[in-house]
Amino acid sequence: MTTPPQEQAPAQPQPEAPGGHPQRWLILGVLCLAVLTVVLDNTVLNVAIPSLTRELGAATSDIQWMINAYSLVQSGLLLTAGSAADRYGRKKMLAAGLALFGVGSLVAGLADSTGQLIAARAGMGVGGALLMTTVLAVAIQIFTPEEQPKAIGIWAAVNSLGFAAGPLLGGFMLNHFWWGAIFLINIPVAALALVAVVVLVPESKNPQGDRPDLLGAVLSTIGMAALVYAIISGPEHGWTSGRVLLTAAVAVVVLAAFAYWESRIPYPMIDMHFFRNRRFTGAVSGGVLITFGMGGSLFLLTQHMQFVLGYEPLEAGLRTAPLALMIVALNFTGVAAKWAARLGTPLAIGLGMAVMAGGLAAIATMASGGYAGTLLGLVLIGTGAAVASPAMSHAIMSAIPPEKAGVGGGINGTVAEFGTGLGVAVLGALLNSRFAALIPVAATSLPAALAAAGSAEEKAEITDAFSSGLETSLLVGALAVLLGGLVAGALLRRAERGDSA
Repeated sequence: MTTPPQEQAPAQPQPEAPGGHPQRWLILGVLCLAVLTVVLDNTVLNVAIPSLTRELGAATSDIQWMINAYSLVQSGLLLTAGSAADRYGRKKMLAAGLALFGVGSLVAGLADSTGQLIAARAGMGVGGALLMTTVLAVAIQIFTPEEQPKAIGIWAAVNSLGFAAGPLLGGFMLNHFWWGAIFLINIPVAALALVAVVVLVPESKNPQGDRPDLLGAVLSTIGMAALVYAIISGPEHGWTSGRVLLTAAVAVVVLAAFAYWESRIPYPMIDMHFFRNRRFTGAVSGGVLITFGMGGSLFLLTQHMQFVLGYEPLEAGLRTAPLALMIVALNFTGVAAKWAARLGTPLAIGLGMAVMAGGLAAIATMASGGYAGTLLGLVLIGTGAAVASPAMSHAIMSAIPPEKAGVGGGINGTVAEFGTGLGVAVLGALLNSRFAALIPVAATSLPAALAAAGSAEEKAEITDAFSSGLETSLLVGALAVLLGGLVAGALLRRAERGDSA
């Protein structure tokens, strides 16, 4: 169809220079500080569940909504937030995200009921969506193409550091303060980042001045939230339950309507032609599979460390830290970016994900023998992720026009949320089904089965059954990561050959 002329907005000053923005590395530090607050909040709440249950009288459903309200709102708004950043200004949306996140943290820390805490977490999810989409978009604007892989690598390292540090920080805070402190600690960090953003970060936005795609925003928000909710609810309520099937059906119908609408209007939030780009589809498909395997496998590994190996939550967090430390070391030193540049994006992603798959397989086959096998697997996973994950994010962002960088950041975040949620649900369900088939008592979880065991022999058999289920799930996760590397590498290689031709 013919695209009508679009209303032109006044040109915006773009932070572009032959050598990049003069303060780009300082600005990246500010952006990483903003990201750290969001990533920490994804994991820090898990260690506070016993305290919340005791002090707020929270039921199991309340706890689930405290955790899920944040992820549902954030995942549902990522695409809309990215589009808003492109239209209205990435600096404005970044500052708004930090302010919302800080206010939500204050309300959460002072909440005296489960309802208040759930509402505060939802508000924090809005701020988190604005932050996660604009950070990558701003980084793409201020760095030269040659420096972008290293900058994205540092961003990915901070993500991993926050993921690993969340349980550690939460455990430390709960040992010295009440549960609300895990939220209040966000406030000074968000305030400092907000001041730095206002002072340092340059404004940038799409100079085309596209009309807002309000219907697309509504459809994408409803569709993604429904899809993530169906994935989260599947293991608890059953994949064939009416609640899950209805929510999944709503997600499919609404997302199909979103795709149809986006293909028909002249100012789409997401140009459906992106999916004809092999570079884009390769990076997205690989990103879903890598987060599927990683998110689900690491979720199961933390259970193995606590339930089977007997580590306390804080000790379990410390023992998974080598994974994040490898990513931080290789990306902050620029080693991973150099390796990726020498190998090329397709080979870097393929080899990186193969190494990650090898790490997951090592944990699956050697974890029952103690921590040494787990440590080897964590080091391999960290090494592979340090190379593959930034290369994957850069491939997604480079396939999107610079004026749509906010949407690119939203797509990157959506891929991560969707893949991780799906991995936790599917691999968790696989573990539970195998575990239930092998244990000698009727129970739905490892703690319940151990409590129902009548002898030491039965307890040993139950622990072995859990280890067997864990091994199967981790091997499936390893296969998903390896497959993701092959798919992404092949599609990206074909895209490069097409570009050369």
